[in-house]
Amino acid sequence: MLKRILVIDDDSTVRDAFDLALEDSGYEVVLADSGETGIEQAIAQRPDMVFLDLRMPGLDGVDVLRRLNDIDSTIPVYIVTAFHQEFFARLNHAIEEGLTFELARKPLNGAQIRTIAQSVLGSPP
Repeated sequence: MLKRILVIDDDSTVRDAFDLALEDSGYEVVLADSGETGIEQAIAQRPDMVFLDLRMPGLDGVDVLRRLNDIDSTIPVYIVTAFHQEFFARLNHAIEEGLTFELARKPLNGAQIRTIAQSVLGSPP
């Protein structure tokens, strides 16, 4: 069974970059264009890993992180953003709440995306 990676980002270019980087990697990639859609996808079928943007309209990444934690606190989440400074206080508060995540700075190239996925999920069969 393929490991499922959920990519939540409102920028279609970013989603496409993740999809392109992971398309032949042996993982199932599911793309969500908003926090709300990402939560729906996670409820419908639990992802093995999530790449999550912080700055999105509607539910931002910190809100989505909380909801993903409510769904299943064991889902590994990589927040990928260029706006970590803007969200610094909220991310620290999330850590104080016991939420776990890793942080990566945009832009990531394809090799970096694949390396992160393999470090979390292992090499696909």
